[in-house]
Amino acid sequence: MTAQILDGRAVAAGILDDVKHDVGEFIKEYGRVPVLATVLVGDDPASHTYVRMKANRCRDVGMNSRRIELDASITTETLVNQIRELSEDPEVDGILLQHPVPDHIDERAAFEAIAPSKDVDGVTRTSFAMMAFDEGGFASATPGGIMALLDAYDIPLAGKHAVVVGRSPILGKPVGMLLLARDATVTYCHSRTADLAEQVARADVVVAAAGRPELIRGEWIKPGAVVVDAGYADNRGDVEFEAAAERASYITPVPGGVGPMTIATLLAQTIRAARAHETARQNSAIPARNQ
Repeated sequence: MTAQILDGRAVAAGILDDVKHDVGEFIKEYGRVPVLATVLVGDDPASHTYVRMKANRCRDVGMNSRRIELDASITTETLVNQIRELSEDPEVDGILLQHPVPDHIDERAAFEAIAPSKDVDGVTRTSFAMMAFDEGGFASATPGGIMALLDAYDIPLAGKHAVVVGRSPILGKPVGMLLLARDATVTYCHSRTADLAEQVARADVVVAAAGRPELIRGEWIKPGAVVVDAGYADNRGDVEFEAAAERASYITPVPGGVGPMTIATLLAQTIRAARAHETARQNSAIPARNQ
């Protein structure tokens, strides 16, 4: 068996075409351009690359990207205040704090300074809770992108056993909740799971999100399983790709699988946020009827 590639670049291109159309309609209707603000702390080369890619995609779909670069030595308080200013800025529709931030900064405090209505990257506790309870809100961008990629290939999830390897609050945990909402049976594992090989071997769907290159060995993969590799380090994913591809039915490449879907989901949620903001403004402008 040789796995079919889950082509994130092709699927993301289709999503971005839809976003471009929606942005054009939004500009005609409201007379302004949606804005995504990106906050980057420090000089990490990979983070700069990711933010530049996101800015390029914003330009491609007709959005504005506002880039805020902060010195690595700033305090948590300074970062939180900056994000709160963006949250209160009526011209900003979405806010992205590029992960990771320097070790001395309380990243969770910074995430929580993002207004839920502008949390288009789905990193706040509010977004996680709304997603988990299926009450709207914004999905974490990478998990949301993974689900969109699986849907694009009509991969059934109901009744399947999904194993998520990874437990981060912005990737592993939320993707498990999204899979659960689609009636998959979900097992969470991580790098310290004692019987990781056995758990993976039972999975119909494997989502590798541990951030450890080639942690998942090819021989662990159940024949016919779907393998989604959300890892990325030096162009190597969390899965031993060549060996896994000989056993899986579908597999994502690294790069070119999950990464493009993350950016597409981020921008799709930004235009959604922009529309919600305009609807809220219109509703607040309607005078209350006399009681």
